[in-house]
Amino acid sequence: MGLQDADAQDAGFGARIRSAIFWRSGSQILSQIMSWVVTLAVIRLLDPADYGLFAMTQVILNFATFLNGYGLVSALVQSETVEPHRLRQAFGIMLLLNGALALAQLAIAPLAADYYDQPMVADLLRVQALLYLSTPFISIPEAIMGRALDFKRPALVNLIAAAASAGVALTGALSDWGVWTLVWAPIAGFWIKAAGYVLATGFRPIPSFDFRGTGAMVAYGASLLGGQLFWIVQSQADIFIGGRVLDPHALGLYAEALFLTQIFVSKFVPPLNDVAFPAYARMQKDLRRVSWSFCKAVKLLLLLTCPIYLGMAVTAAPLVETLFGRKWLAMAPFVTILALAMPFMTLQVMFAPVSNALGRPGTTARVAAVGAVLMPAAFLIGIRFGAIGLAWAWLAAFPLLTLVTARLAGAPMGLRLTDLALAAAPGLGCSVLMAAVVMAIDGLLPPLAAPLRLAILVPAGGVAFLGALLLCARATLKELVALVIRRRPPVQAAA
Repeated sequence: MGLQDADAQDAGFGARIRSAIFWRSGSQILSQIMSWVVTLAVIRLLDPADYGLFAMTQVILNFATFLNGYGLVSALVQSETVEPHRLRQAFGIMLLLNGALALAQLAIAPLAADYYDQPMVADLLRVQALLYLSTPFISIPEAIMGRALDFKRPALVNLIAAAASAGVALTGALSDWGVWTLVWAPIAGFWIKAAGYVLATGFRPIPSFDFRGTGAMVAYGASLLGGQLFWIVQSQADIFIGGRVLDPHALGLYAEALFLTQIFVSKFVPPLNDVAFPAYARMQKDLRRVSWSFCKAVKLLLLLTCPIYLGMAVTAAPLVETLFGRKWLAMAPFVTILALAMPFMTLQVMFAPVSNALGRPGTTARVAAVGAVLMPAAFLIGIRFGAIGLAWAWLAAFPLLTLVTARLAGAPMGLRLTDLALAAAPGLGCSVLMAAVVMAIDGLLPPLAAPLRLAILVPAGGVAFLGALLLCARATLKELVALVIRRRPPVQAAA
């Protein structure tokens, strides 16, 4: 009877995980489709130089964001119980931290403009300080819903916020706001999300500035801080280094190529990690189960991402011209190189929620420290060859960083490199075969308009990938189908 209860409990927990993934990822997909439609329209209206200026401000924003206190949210999710008073304390800390960040950005704005030799950067940064003030109203309700694996309510709010942000972006682009379009759209989205989260959870935004008893929560958040700082250094070093050397136009081409190739890893993997963190935390006492679950996640995720990225690499020119227009065609070589690096990045970022859930944020910090040294060094070498050198730096350095991550973060859960390679093999191997077929077909085609060429190559790639799966990884394909189309077990009659 006890075993049956345990099985029923596991089944119920599994159902909650699947529901969480459905709502978190499903809403992300819908909001991103909405966002992409508007983004493509906006990109056609704005100039590459606008995106170059915006990228310069994002370095400052992202570098300061690591201090916004989101580590406290992870501590709240990881804790077994959270009292209402503890939520008010966390809210108070978040208000102080983010208010200080807004003031600091106002002060640093002129210095950033001088560094880039772009006066407009100062004005943009002053307005973007409004983003920090919305963070406390988002983070605490997010922790409440994350602990309960409740992703339905935030999913609906996110859709509304995405629609509002897209509306502001389209209005700005059509009204000749220029680079300000890229500033006001996210501000609108963040503040609508903040209001929606507070209403959805019923959280009363009344802070407590009595911080007695918050030592463990602050310590956990501080332990994540080092890893976040290193991650910011790693992820922003290319724009920070390139922004001082390249003109806004060249930087805009590189930045948008990076944006295009990172869409999946930056927009779809984080929602999965949001679900994975509390899920791994629940099974942290069973390391074999954690390792098995991680390998299964790697296998299925790479089965989806590798064909996307390798397909993007071999169709870069018609893809860029079709989506962005001919004035962006010069970014196609960047897309080809960066797309080949993204499967490694997808795999690398999957390790962080496992380490944090196992109570080892120090591992995440050590991995990020390696990246904070390796990637800037690669960018410093690459920038000697111009913007294209930054792209080659990604492809040269990120596979090495992924290997280091697998060794450092995989050891605590008993993960072997051979297990990881076997999990990655179906998706990567079949995608390589698919890419070879697409390149062969592309070479046989006569000169065609970019949309028509893409309309031929994409279905051909899909058929080639499916054929490769049926030929080389049929069991993995069945596993993916079983995950998407889950059949309920037959109901047994009562004895």
